Formats: sequence, structure tokens, C-alpha cells
Amino acid sequence: MCLGVPGRILDLQEGPLRLGRVAFGPTVKEVSLACVPEAVPGEWVVVHAGLALERLDEAEARRVFESLAELEAGWGERP
Repeated sequence: MCLGVPGRILDLQEGPLRLGRVAFGPTVKEVSLACVPEAVPGEWVVVHAGLALERLDEAEARRVFESLAELEAGWGERP
């Protein structure tokens, strides 16, 4: 199973590769933005394995975080 995680683009690093610093809460990672050439700082992207796969709006990012929190809360209920 693959899991893409929402992150917010902080800034861009143009060069041979289109990269950006993306914040996942307090954690910031360098991410390839090659698949989302129209993405700009301040926007949310779904990231998997260091690659931003798609843009999404803030409301959708919050829904993903809520779903992840529900999954985490339910994890402790399993025997």
C-alpha cells in the first residue's frame, strides 16, 4: 500500500530539477515538484517517496489529516 501525505510548499528551488521545500507540520523536506509544474509556494501537494504527485486545496488536506487521525485513534482498538 502506498500513502501520499499532504504538505505545504514553502519555497521553490529552480534548476535542472524543479524542487521545493515542503512542510509536513514541523518537519520540512526537499521534494521533487516535477509532476506538478504549476504548483507555487503556499499551495498544498500530495507527496509520496519524495515526489509531489498532485496539488490539492487546504480543505482537502485537512480532510486527509482528519482521516489519518481517525486511523491512528482506531489502531489502538485492535486486539
